[in-house]
Amino acid sequence: HRPADGMPERTYDSMIAYAKAQPTGKLPPSLGYFGVGVMGAKTQANVGTLWRSAYQLGASFLFTIGQRYRAQSTDTVKAPTRIPLFELDDWTAFAKFAPKGAQWVAVEMGGIPLDEFEHPKDCIYILGSEDNGVPNSVVRSCHHVVSLDSERYASYNVAVAASIVMY
Repeated sequence: HRPADGMPERTYDSMIAYAKAQPTGKLPPSLGYFGVGVMGAKTQANVGTLWRSAYQLGASFLFTIGQRYRAQSTDTVKAPTRIPLFELDDWTAFAKFAPKGAQWVAVEMGGIPLDEFEHPKDCIYILGSEDNGVPNSVVRSCHHVVSLDSERYASYNVAVAASIVMY
């Protein structure tokens, strides 16, 4: 997840090196942030895998919409103990919660292909369940919709889809 602000790669790499040298491992604020979450998750084990990937790939926060998260063995790093996890009752609660200025990015079929998408500096990735996806009303309220190409089957597991987008 590199910001689309035109920062030279050398500068970006030096900031990453700086962050790795800090006891907290946190990136400087100039790099922005991103959060990732699931609306109406179908399988809790998949959400655990998503949280582990989100932690490994630098997410600033995690969230669920409409369903509470139960700790899963698939989250081997126990991500919610390392980065904030927000549990929101519904889309209205999400809209009130979302950080000011963050762009909402739905990960859903029919959007801009990922390889053509410029990741916003401050954003929130919103994924849906494997069987229902992100509801149309939510997709319409997002700033961007990004989709993942596939060779054989259009729908990815939610943890895999999120991991591809974050990477």
